Amino acid sequence: MKRFIHAANGIIYVFKKEQNFKIHIAATILVIAAGIIFSVEKTEWLAIIIAIFIVLAAETINSAVEYLCDFVSPDYHDKIKIIKDVSAGAVLISAIGAFILALVIFLPKIFELI
Repeated sequence: MKRFIHAANGIIYVFKKEQNFKIHIAATILVIAAGIIFSVEKTEWLAIIIAIFIVLAAETINSAVEYLCDFVSPDYHDKIKIIKDVSAGAVLISAIGAFILALVIFLPKIFELI
């Protein structure tokens, strides 16, 4: 139970301190609303849920890497910059994948309305 509480505290901390995590949560709410409005199918919901959690997990891991880098090397260092950039790149890759998934699911439904 302690480990679960520690993990929950980490998620709460990231939510409170990281603007990008809040942006991903806002995007999550919009996608869920769109899914309800467009009555997405069960398999589409599964893909959406997986994409959401991959992006949120990547953002959380990126935040942890950034905190660690700042702790280990508070001053600017070229190698720390690379580590942070690569970590942020993982978030970008997952977000692009989620965006493409959203296009594949929602564009046909939007075109049906037009």
